[in-house]
Amino acid sequence: MGQRPARSTVRRIIGGTSIRMAAAAGIAGALAAGLAGPALGAQRNGDPAVVRVGDGLVRGSVGDGYRRFDGIPYAAPPVGGLRWASPQPPRRWSGVREATEPRGSCPQTAGFLGDPASADEDCLYLNVTTPANSHGKKLPVMFWIHGGGFYSGSGSLYGAQRLATEGNVVVVTLNYRLGVFGFLDHPALDGAGGESGDYGIEDQQAALRWVRRNAAAFGGDAGNVTLFGESAGGVSTCAHLASPASAGLFRRAIVQSGPCTMASEWPYPDGNWVVRPRATAEKQGEEVAARLGCEQNTVACLRGKSVAELLDASDGGQGYGPAAGGGVLPLSPKTALATGRFNRVPVIHGTTHDEHRTFVAAIETFTGHTVTDADYRQDIEDFFGKDKAAEVLKEYPAAAYESPSVALSTVWTDSAWACTALDTDRLLGARVPTYAYEFSDATAPWASDGSSPSFATGAFHASELQYLFADEQFRTPLNAGQRRLSEQMIRYWTNFAHTGDPNGGGTTAWPRFAGTNVRSLTTGGDAQADLSTEHRCGFWKSL
Repeated sequence: MGQRPARSTVRRIIGGTSIRMAAAAGIAGALAAGLAGPALGAQRNGDPAVVRVGDGLVRGSVGDGYRRFDGIPYAAPPVGGLRWASPQPPRRWSGVREATEPRGSCPQTAGFLGDPASADEDCLYLNVTTPANSHGKKLPVMFWIHGGGFYSGSGSLYGAQRLATEGNVVVVTLNYRLGVFGFLDHPALDGAGGESGDYGIEDQQAALRWVRRNAAAFGGDAGNVTLFGESAGGVSTCAHLASPASAGLFRRAIVQSGPCTMASEWPYPDGNWVVRPRATAEKQGEEVAARLGCEQNTVACLRGKSVAELLDASDGGQGYGPAAGGGVLPLSPKTALATGRFNRVPVIHGTTHDEHRTFVAAIETFTGHTVTDADYRQDIEDFFGKDKAAEVLKEYPAAAYESPSVALSTVWTDSAWACTALDTDRLLGARVPTYAYEFSDATAPWASDGSSPSFATGAFHASELQYLFADEQFRTPLNAGQRRLSEQMIRYWTNFAHTGDPNGGGTTAWPRFAGTNVRSLTTGGDAQADLSTEHRCGFWKSL
């Protein structure tokens, strides 16, 4: 089995990711320009591949029923004096800017599934996919925020052709600053614009404002934007629900595998990717500055460090998610929802049935060590303490599962994901139209470039992405039943973007959330899941 890695190492290497898990330690993790209608005047000489945005002309590519525009700048490069500053407008350009290839991702280490490392801070670009013809209508805009634990990922991973063409929507994906570049919080960086620590969220807000300015030029409806994201993108969406600065920038929200109420339940404190209290964030920032010898003349010293030095000093950027308690995010999403002080829009919210199998598989792949009975017991005792651990081990005995890996995954799925998702559903459902789901296809294909785990991965964290996008991380073809589920999910998601209600167009009825039942997204057809019963939320509440 190999030697068990140090506990601190395991916790440091696994933060909140989508399936794309990278780390310095090695792992963890446009707008509808129709040929007729409102967009016509924005095209140049009737060429459907050339569109004028506010900063100049862009030339994209034309596909079968869609057009795509990649690598459009929405903010100035955050380099030099703009490193750790609020995003600034991009420079205008003359002539026609090529928009046929996406730009590189923001600085990050090499990905677990083969994505390359990046050291390019000039990364604030977005991509737009639109149906070939809007038929004279302004189309809803769906604004996708990628996951990756706030330290990895990029917008270009997510091919949105099917969403755009089958759902008749415009899809925007973006890059935003990650890790220590996007979420470093240090008192020396605080300026007139407010406290530091949320530059990545500010990037997303800048891109949303870009959409508001440019949607009409492409036939998109600037007043009908649906914000959606998965994992860190889901947490980001929760942050926008809570941020006063995001008010009016979106009309609906979809939160995938990023429960707004998740906080101390996350089992790896050193790889935390949920919203941090400002005091915690500032302490992390001061520790990074100290490691780099920047305790004096801090801002100039930090801005003088290379990308590699900053990534190395911050464990690849892990554990640097949004910080609550400043101007961008005065309240944590959990507090905002509990007190009703959030941007009240209709919400789809959900998780996958076996969320944490992704993370256990990641740890096993990185360490080359499969979880044993002793490991399982030790992990539970480390997190809960011996007295409570005895109760957990009695409720979840290793012998009841196919392996200790699955037992451990189930504990964390139930306690950290499903039951916090149910809390989020209840808080949202009390104030806004809420449609809750659990993605439950236990046969969802595992990532194409990942090592095969030692156990069945089930409906793992990020498994639903391949049902919505042509995702570069998942290239195994879906079977017939999975294709039908994919079609239904695309209808649900895009119906919601059109009307604020996922129902219609031949979909199975999806009622608003009430009680503990949620829509089960499975190949088996119409189904409801009782989150409280399936994931033993009564036990976790009593603990």
